[in-house]
Amino acid sequence: MSETALKHKAEAPSQLRFALITVSTSKAKELKAGKPLEDPSGSLAAKLVEEAGHKVAYRQVIPDDSAQIVGLVKGLLSSHDFDVVVTMGGTGVSQSDVTIESVERLLEKRLPGFGELLRLLSFQKVGSPAMLTRALAGVSRGKAVFCLPGSPNAVELALRELIIPEAGHIVKHARER
Repeated sequence: MSETALKHKAEAPSQLRFALITVSTSKAKELKAGKPLEDPSGSLAAKLVEEAGHKVAYRQVIPDDSAQIVGLVKGLLSSHDFDVVVTMGGTGVSQSDVTIESVERLLEKRLPGFGELLRLLSFQKVGSPAMLTRALAGVSRGKAVFCLPGSPNAVELALRELIIPEAGHIVKHARER
């Protein structure tokens, strides 16, 4: 790693507050019906964030609905209680997968390297199906924003290899004038 990157990381916030959003119509229906919620990706994300010394300050399950996704993410971006927003799910290629299109318009700047690196890491693990991986990262209102596929494997890969190591660095730069 370059000296500049090391310096920036040293100056970055060391404990971040994460908002974790699972986007899944089926899980949202289960929750609404009062059934016990099983959210393996959300639970795994919370565990990884906390193990890294950060705080899960918010966690929610919502359906694949553009208006709800935009409303929730916009509210989180307006709050001073969070540094990082992570969505999981709704990034596939079916018509109901609207997370990326919904969140993309809320970003001030995109980080295209995130999706490229996640696809590369996925390709190294699963081969050609990695081309179906759609992911998004960017910054808005001094916060880092990430949209991940909903599979636990993708969530773990993205958090361990990319998000947790760089989130503080991204937030530091997002807050600079």
